[in-house]
Amino acid sequence: MFKNIVVNKSLFSKKQAETDAKDEKVYAVETTNLTKIYQRRWIAVNSVGLKIPQGSIFGLVGPNGAGKSTTMRLILGLHHPTAGGVKVFGEPMTLSTGHLRRRIGYLAQGDHYPRNMTPINYLALVGKLRGMPRKDYQSRLSALLHAVDLLGSASTRIGNLSAGMITRMAIAASMINEPDLLMWDEPTAGLDPTGRKYALDLIQELKSQGKTMIISTHVLPDADHVCDYIGVLNQGKLVFCGSVMEMKQFVRENVVDLGLSGDIQTFQDALTADDQIVQWERMSPDVIRVNFSSEYEFSKQLSRLLEMVGRLPVELQSIRSGGEIEDAFLKRLEADRLKGFNRVFDGATSEQSPEIWPSDLPKGLRVNGAAEVAKEVAEEQKV
Repeated sequence: MFKNIVVNKSLFSKKQAETDAKDEKVYAVETTNLTKIYQRRWIAVNSVGLKIPQGSIFGLVGPNGAGKSTTMRLILGLHHPTAGGVKVFGEPMTLSTGHLRRRIGYLAQGDHYPRNMTPINYLALVGKLRGMPRKDYQSRLSALLHAVDLLGSASTRIGNLSAGMITRMAIAASMINEPDLLMWDEPTAGLDPTGRKYALDLIQELKSQGKTMIISTHVLPDADHVCDYIGVLNQGKLVFCGSVMEMKQFVRENVVDLGLSGDIQTFQDALTADDQIVQWERMSPDVIRVNFSSEYEFSKQLSRLLEMVGRLPVELQSIRSGGEIEDAFLKRLEADRLKGFNRVFDGATSEQSPEIWPSDLPKGLRVNGAAEVAKEVAEEQKV
């Protein structure tokens, strides 16, 4: 369905990121105690501290309403932080630092595009707004539209495009100015399986070209597939930040999930009779989670389990470690919920950075208000 954008190296020219004269390490993005409070009582982002290395892919994950999109807008300088600050390539990001935003390609979440424009005119408009010379953005229009398979719809009104086509158009628009940093908010939203694979492959290709990416997503397998680092937001707080492998260390060890077909009841009976299996759980009609004893070597227990599958009237459809990112994510959120109430008594703070609670905030402060902050968000987006 899609043309293979990864072979067109001219679209992704590798550029040397700027650094300061002191030869100190400059992060693509660095936030310190980043906090956003709406209407003096709604905490959308609470003291977030990030250091994102250049040339890496960073996944910002969390439940709906966790503060992911607000964090992205703060990094872009589209919102003014209540406290803390943001540096992009070593420079403070503010509402007036347009030269930094010109080094960023942004894919916004949702359908916020001019419905009466066409994709080719919209990409040209984005190029103009980025301050690109006419000849530069015009030379990229055809290649980008061809890459996302929108050449045939280049003159179609955006209002008549499907959700997936709009997402692909937005991906192309985010790359019009050859940015050093790409920030994509839910890049696989509305895409069919082919389009989703295209987007993930494109992310890998952009990384190989030296780009830095921040991807906000709630699709955890996507983050697991492409990201080097993960930041987990929950109710505006950064409850974990580290590598994908470090994230997976939160899950239980010696656990495997088996996808089976056939006489599963007989297999369950055999599991119950095996003294090396601490417990098992039927996760779905065809998936059984097996927890081995820590007293025995994992590889030997796994071989024993597979031998059991081979001699019983079941067929193995799939097998995976219990250390998947979905399990790690859920366990980390649960750990934060348990820890969160203890912070009231212990005075403990986030693992990443100290909490910020301005002394003049009124009582009844709530976290991550939605409808109540819509007006203020709309006003800030007009800035």
